[in-house]
Amino acid sequence: MGSFEVGQTVVRRDVYQGRAWSEQALRVIADTDAALVTACCPGAEARWPSLYARARNSGEPSARTEAFEAMATGEWELASAVWQETVQMLWKPPAVWFSVNAFYVPDGDGHRLRNWYVNFEHPTRRTAGGFDTFDLAVDLVIDPDLSKLRWKDEDEYAHVRRLGVVSDTEHQAVELARAQVLAMLEDRAGPFADAGQWAAWRWDASWLPPRFPG
Repeated sequence: MGSFEVGQTVVRRDVYQGRAWSEQALRVIADTDAALVTACCPGAEARWPSLYARARNSGEPSARTEAFEAMATGEWELASAVWQETVQMLWKPPAVWFSVNAFYVPDGDGHRLRNWYVNFEHPTRRTAGGFDTFDLAVDLVIDPDLSKLRWKDEDEYAHVRRLGVVSDTEHQAVELARAQVLAMLEDRAGPFADAGQWAAWRWDASWLPPRFPG
């Protein structure tokens, strides 16, 4: 499958047991052998499970738990959503079990880097209109200057492990990926080698928020 063009709209799908768990419209920033880099901005179209959307809107932890239980049973429906508040850039090498995300918030006439966010997830599977992966719940949040980090959603990760959503094989892959990411941070490799360049990146003002095709 060929490379995507800069500025092209693509769709990221999180797929579980052959069904889309979530969908997100993104713009392509770069597509090289090293990584596919995409981004979205407020107003971008998305689709999330209805229970998960409720959890995001209400902040109710119980709704997130219900959403994962619905995933385990295969009983969920997607609801239309709109990306809000932050600009996100996503760096995803083709074969690793994580992506490195940068989140930006408004600052004067532009925006500033709020934090780095490492998503542990399946390796990319390219599609005609984007790529498929699957978010494995646990995350790593890193300060903009890379000075501090904290693990996030370990409780949810333990819960999806108990539910059987994350298998032992996937867990082993996540453990290896954790070590890979910490080594990248230590060595200032990957996107962390160009942290200043990422911090200075700006959304192309000529690009509208990405929408789903059709």
